Amino acid sequence: MKNKIIYLASIILLAASCKVGPNYVKPTIQTPGSFRFAEGTTDSALNLKWWTLFNDDYLTALVDSALVHNQDVMIAASRIEEARAVVGFNKADMLPVIGYDGGASRYTSNFPGQGVQGPYNDFSGVATLAWELDFWGKYRRATEAARAELLATQYNQRVVQLSLISEVTRTYFLLLDYNARLEISEKTLKSRKESLRIINERFEKGIVPELDLNQAQIQEAIAEASIPLYTRLVAQTENALNILLGRMPMEMEINGTIKEKLFTPEIPAGIPSVIMERRPDVLQAEQVLAAQNARIGVAQTMRFPSISLTGMFGTASSELSALATGDAMVWSVGGSIFGPLINFGKNKRRVEIERERMRQDSLYYVKTVLNAFREVEDALIQVQTLKDESLARQKQMKAAENAAMLSQARYDGGVTSYLEVLDSERSQFNAQLSASETYQLYLSAYINLYKVLGGGWITEEEMKAAQQQEQQQ
Repeated sequence: MKNKIIYLASIILLAASCKVGPNYVKPTIQTPGSFRFAEGTTDSALNLKWWTLFNDDYLTALVDSALVHNQDVMIAASRIEEARAVVGFNKADMLPVIGYDGGASRYTSNFPGQGVQGPYNDFSGVATLAWELDFWGKYRRATEAARAELLATQYNQRVVQLSLISEVTRTYFLLLDYNARLEISEKTLKSRKESLRIINERFEKGIVPELDLNQAQIQEAIAEASIPLYTRLVAQTENALNILLGRMPMEMEINGTIKEKLFTPEIPAGIPSVIMERRPDVLQAEQVLAAQNARIGVAQTMRFPSISLTGMFGTASSELSALATGDAMVWSVGGSIFGPLINFGKNKRRVEIERERMRQDSLYYVKTVLNAFREVEDALIQVQTLKDESLARQKQMKAAENAAMLSQARYDGGVTSYLEVLDSERSQFNAQLSASETYQLYLSAYINLYKVLGGGWITEEEMKAAQQQEQQQ
């Protein structure tokens, strides 16, 4: 008996150690030593909540609220729980299924020449066991795939969170920009109404021609038309921001404009090779690849026979009172083997299908990495050029404001025509609007840069892990 137990344990141990299919090997991709447009390799800011660098408590509160109440984030969290349940579901297949079976019946029989016999009673209650030995690693490979998919869903949640943070921040700055442009339009309209009043008085006295009056009316109408435009854009942007926060559209009490958000951080370029370890979409693509690699093993096991053990232990008797006696005890132990013999290459094709899917996922992983580097390069050049463009727009705005003031003085002094005043005022209005928009794009470029670098911890657990890593360094 002891030798039989040892023999059975040896079979089970052998079954646990055998696992067909390729083991996962992380792809190797050559990465450049530095980014083309990086000014440095400082990436310490990526270990922070980078959106707090704008020093705006209102923005921080918006991000915190969105991470809790946004529907996409909650969906991503639910998918993690689903994937975790799938891991347990697949892992359970490696263990025996223990069940029970009980019954009670009363019957008669009719034999030729003997008439009806009986009635008879039949009572039984047994425990059952069925166990398919994972001899080839089918269920272990399936569990391996499920674990990789769990990690992929966790990285996907990170993708959703970073995208949400970036979108909330970008939409918030866009709202500030529209508020600024609305304010510029209102001030311009007020100024042009005053100019029109003066021109109208001069026209009525015969000092200026009707053309000057018409030109002043046109400029007033242009400024007046911009107010409903930016009022509409402010409302629509508020609605978009509220949806990101997971709530109904409503008016938002936001004070200030884009001009007040002065922000000149350093570019956290980081080291190129680290991007592959930081970007959640790259990590997600890798886990999808690992899961598919495990499915090749599952497909290969379908070409081999399955080995099952079955057992039964309980009692059976024709008398209910006798079920608890030793004479009523019944048991059985058995085993079976089942496998394919001829299926005309179906199982072989199944493996080929999974290998091609593996190839597709491998190519997608490479594509994801390449796209990650492209996005970082694009974001770096965007930050640098928009910074220069924003400075140029500020110079243009100041010059246009001064030119408008001088033109008005020259016109009042009778030195120049009203056309010069109109041209200067038009340039001033456009320069002010362009300066606000370009600065908003400049801040949005920084938001995009942090997003594509995949930096910034979100949860308290991530913060503690980052702090421990810094201490170890």
